[in-house]
Amino acid sequence: MFDDIDKALLSLIQTDSKQTTKALSIKLGLSVTAVYERIKKLESHGVIKKYVALIDKKKVKKGFVTFCHIKLVKHSQEFVMKFEREVAKLEEVLECYHISGDYDYLLKVLVEDMEAFREFMVKKLTKIDHIGSTHSMFMINEVKHTTEIKV
Repeated sequence: MFDDIDKALLSLIQTDSKQTTKALSIKLGLSVTAVYERIKKLESHGVIKKYVALIDKKKVKKGFVTFCHIKLVKHSQEFVMKFEREVAKLEEVLECYHISGDYDYLLKVLVEDMEAFREFMVKKLTKIDHIGSTHSMFMINEVKHTTEIKV
């Protein structure tokens, strides 16, 4: 699906998406037009979904990272769909995964501190219908965090 140039291009863009097409063309040994066309093709095929800025969570007072396991009371389509719609609206939830195992969902939650997490749990998360139980774990240290996907 991808040739070596596409792979190199994707790696470069993931490292710094603000690089100009000219800078990328120099690094890849291609014309600016060739790089532009490759990027457009990757975008149109949905390989490149969007471009974002990574923010230092501590500098915006969101350094308290929590992982919450959620177990629903019942696994009917109605309960699952309602939970997913409601959790998607919560700005504190960065990621939500429907998982296998003892719990149904895993959430990654970012807030300022323990007090803000308690507020989130009491006033937002546990207000969602059909949650049977929750189990929360708090990050002690971030050992590895990357957004780069090796192609």
